[in-house]
Amino acid sequence: MKLLGTLLLLTCGVQAQTPDLKSASGYPRMVQKQVTAWIDAAADKMPEQQYAFKPDPGSRSFGQILGHIADANYLFCSTVLGETNPSPGIEKTKSAKSDLKTALRDAFTYCNRAYDTLTDAAAGETVKAFGQERNKLGSLWFNASHNLEHYGNLVVYMRIKGLVPPSTDPKPQ
Repeated sequence: MKLLGTLLLLTCGVQAQTPDLKSASGYPRMVQKQVTAWIDAAADKMPEQQYAFKPDPGSRSFGQILGHIADANYLFCSTVLGETNPSPGIEKTKSAKSDLKTALRDAFTYCNRAYDTLTDAAAGETVKAFGQERNKLGSLWFNASHNLEHYGNLVVYMRIKGLVPPSTDPKPQ
């Protein structure tokens, strides 16, 4: 229920920016666009020396979360696109801020193709994901919600380090 509330708030917050809100396929595209902008800005804002920060030893580091997000975007979107997952295992191979920022942007650019090709007519087409047949719309919603989940992790890490997350930064007047 909290996820639904978050998605509804995101929908209201960026409505003016997105012309495609009359279609079912437009909503996950809009949410993906917003959350990836926040993740990208969080990656920019966190100092490189804090990329190894973990709130406790059992957690992923800030940088590992970014790598995980990039890997997951490749995984979900390659499935929807019907392509082999091109992800090189970013979470396990990258740790430098510049490498992770490049990997994230590349993953988001790749994933945008899946969102851009999604139409209402194609939304119900099925793909095999995680051992099950799923429709493309649901797969891309899952990706966007996964990004929101991990953006929430990044927010906590930023707050612990005294940084204001991008989603709550004061907007220019």
